[in-house]
Amino acid sequence: MSLPESTRWDAVVVGSGFGGAMVAHRLIEAGARVLMIERGDWVERGDAAWRPEASLELTPHYAKDIPYRCERGAYDKTIGGYACVGGPSVFYGCVSFRFREQDFVGDPDVVADSGAAWPYRYDELEPHYAEAERLLGVSGDDAGDPTAPPRSGPYPQPPAPLAKISERISDAAGGLGLHPFRLPLAINYAEQGGRQACIGCRTCDTFACAIEAKNDVATRMIKPLMARGMALWTRTVATRLETDDAGRRITALHVVRRDGGEAVRVEADVFVVAAGALGTPHLLLASKLDEASPARAAVGRYLMRHDNAMVFGFYWSKPDQENRFHKQIAINDWYFGDPDGKDVAGLTKLGGVQQVMTPPKDLVKAHLPRGTKAMLGAFTQQLTGLLCIAEDQPRAANGVGVDWDVKDAYGLPQLVIDTGYSDRDARALRGLTRRAKRVLRRSGAWFFHTHAIKTFSHAVGTVRMGVDPATSPLDDGCRFRGVDNLWVTDGAALPMSAGVNPSLTIAANALRAADGIVAAQRGGA
Repeated sequence: MSLPESTRWDAVVVGSGFGGAMVAHRLIEAGARVLMIERGDWVERGDAAWRPEASLELTPHYAKDIPYRCERGAYDKTIGGYACVGGPSVFYGCVSFRFREQDFVGDPDVVADSGAAWPYRYDELEPHYAEAERLLGVSGDDAGDPTAPPRSGPYPQPPAPLAKISERISDAAGGLGLHPFRLPLAINYAEQGGRQACIGCRTCDTFACAIEAKNDVATRMIKPLMARGMALWTRTVATRLETDDAGRRITALHVVRRDGGEAVRVEADVFVVAAGALGTPHLLLASKLDEASPARAAVGRYLMRHDNAMVFGFYWSKPDQENRFHKQIAINDWYFGDPDGKDVAGLTKLGGVQQVMTPPKDLVKAHLPRGTKAMLGAFTQQLTGLLCIAEDQPRAANGVGVDWDVKDAYGLPQLVIDTGYSDRDARALRGLTRRAKRVLRRSGAWFFHTHAIKTFSHAVGTVRMGVDPATSPLDDGCRFRGVDNLWVTDGAALPMSAGVNPSLTIAANALRAADGIVAAQRGGA
């Protein structure tokens, strides 16, 4: 019996975040009929997005009906997954960095014996970075960045004026002989296309933008893609990729609605998995596709998510007198180490430091442990801080697997996460936090609180691309080795985490991979 027309497509994309949206954009450009599968729903905007309970992990978009078990490395033994149209971009802090030129070569101390290797260099990705910045409407100015990579043109939009507290942090860093510069941000600072300009509120990080001035993927990419003909199935869980008898081609994707209904079998010529660095290996392992890979042992391994911590300084008077958005400054002077620092002697790669906003009082009380929430909640408005992002090592011991004895509501085996940081990672982070405190102290902070981050918001690397077919499941174009018509284009594909936010690199790499997909289809491959 022939399948209904709605279940036969040129391409099926699993996931609506950076990796999925950029591939869909290129395929739609090429005239393909594209179906996007998203297990989450649209996020409500308007006044509801300004409420304390609208922070990501307090919303239904932190989905617990597909529970992940954590052996090591998370706040809890069981965590949910991010599920919404646009993926985590809807709740992210808009920072849109390019990886540094040297990041694509890799630091030997970080890479160690992992075999991690980029299959291309920065100059090959630069045009795709430029396109991703344009598609996402990134605002910035990296003239003062001592590690800025070459670029073919300026940022699409100039940055907004600095808040007073941002000027204060910048002056403090400059007074220490450092080189503070403007964070690149995917924020709409001028009315355009019928969209309102940013009003500078402080509910940005971990919140959806109430007025859609944040250039998240749902706003900036998914809605226009649907207007151009892309089909989107929301609240739909991908459960299994089916192969032909030889195991060399995907013949169908099996999906099921989260609100009930029978499973549907969807056919296509091209299958792209971009469900995130946790969701993507979950689907591949649940489909037993690791058995088709020459890098079978690497599928789900080499998980990275940065060794992150927020350092908050306490000030006698409220540092943010304007009560406005002030995540605006970055400091990369220690990105490639600190030759004069005895505490980080021998480390040639540390990472980046970025300004973070004074957190909302109710959010602090909702997230922090009982012992600290009362103290910090009472003095929230006396805080401002810096985020330290240390590049973490890609290690085979860190990763995900599946437990076939435990099934979720949709029949998927439970994902099991087991990850930790190396001594080298911890030493790099300690070095960054000490230096961040110097900047905050110079700006007037009297004492500090360091909050370790154990979320998976920067997770990458579980189905990495690379040069060696024995240790990298993806080839240089993000095609899954061993399966001819399957690509992975999200953070799972990145072989190293660098020391900055990965979102723009995920987007640029997805555009590059999409060019290869289009070429392969036109060539009949």
